[in-house]
Amino acid sequence: MDLLNTLVDKGLRREMPTREEALAVLATSDDDVLDVVAAAGKVRRHWFGRRVKLNYLINMKSGLCPEDCSYCSQRLGSTAGILKYTWLKPDEASQAAAAGLAGGAKRVCLVASGRGPTDRDVDRVSETIKTIKDQNEDVEVCACLGLLSDGQAERLREAGADAYNHNLNTSEATYGDITTTHTYADRVDTVQKAHAAGLSACSGLIAGMGESDEDLVDVVFSLRSLDPDSVPVNFLIPFEGTPLAKEWNLTPQRCLRILAMVRFVCPDVEVRIAGGREVHLRTMQPLALNLANSIFLGDYLTSEGQAGKADLEMIADAGFEVEGAGEVTLPEHRAAAGGGCGSHAEAGCGSGCGGHESAGCGSHEGGGVCGSAAAAAPAESAAPVAAPVAGEARTDLVAVRRRGTGTDLAPNA
Repeated sequence: MDLLNTLVDKGLRREMPTREEALAVLATSDDDVLDVVAAAGKVRRHWFGRRVKLNYLINMKSGLCPEDCSYCSQRLGSTAGILKYTWLKPDEASQAAAAGLAGGAKRVCLVASGRGPTDRDVDRVSETIKTIKDQNEDVEVCACLGLLSDGQAERLREAGADAYNHNLNTSEATYGDITTTHTYADRVDTVQKAHAAGLSACSGLIAGMGESDEDLVDVVFSLRSLDPDSVPVNFLIPFEGTPLAKEWNLTPQRCLRILAMVRFVCPDVEVRIAGGREVHLRTMQPLALNLANSIFLGDYLTSEGQAGKADLEMIADAGFEVEGAGEVTLPEHRAAAGGGCGSHAEAGCGSGCGGHESAGCGSHEGGGVCGSAAAAAPAESAAPVAAPVAGEARTDLVAVRRRGTGTDLAPNA
């Protein structure tokens, strides 16, 4: 296919595709999806080899957000039955970080719900960053706290933060359809503040909210112009109790095409599969490793995902390897240009958090499926299971997080 050959050549040269070429990737048929994956996989392997970076999410403060982001289970007015708790203490966050690092994670992402941090919140998070780094050698720390005021990014950097996450989420033209309590320009401003402070900027998107192909291309082109080191790609998890609960618009093939388009537009950037991969990619997750070079380990902010052990097995079985703590994530030319430690945070919920929250910003759960209790009634008592139908809503794969931070149960890592 001439389109794919052209895009591979451009990706190897770090040349921007045209808008028409990016749209053409999204318009390819399901019959061609393996060709699309193979082509984008050449670009991924050229810049990142077969390494997969693991990241671990810590939900520092859950629920009760004053923002109205339609996709978020922590939003104002959400009736989703999520965990709600106030700030973790530094030692609690450090213990959670240790669990993720023991599971193979290289980066810890500190996420808090809310519009943005107060100066006292920045002090609190700064203390947490120092505690984590004192107790866990070589860890990368990314903060995701919402909209930043002047000087706050610099204070986080001084405290030892390596990166800051704040997602654009969708195109500027449609941003007002999903959030009214802050603007697209507010988000851009925060990414720019992180850049200016010397933090590795992380900014991504959420797919599956009813957006058009044009919207997806617009937001990814906007991300390229902001030049983050890391682009998390979230897939909407339609949480009951949120305005987008009925938006089931994604198939595994659609998700693969979106990831391929992001890779072609951002060839040498860390592309992370974040919230929703278990729900929408499902058994096609291993194929997506040919497109993205980064995933989350453990559970999401408010939902559960795939078992951490299952992730490690998936990476090995697909012929990839976990990126080590001593390896630099980004290609040499990006790392030398000040790309921080080589990657960033998660995805981005409301204003404050960093992940598509309903999906969570990014990690997994305890049983290969995305629900905590998906394991194991005795075979003799199990009811017959109907075969899934292509394109149907998989509400059975959405599970509220009930373990880890904010609970007395061990985290999934």
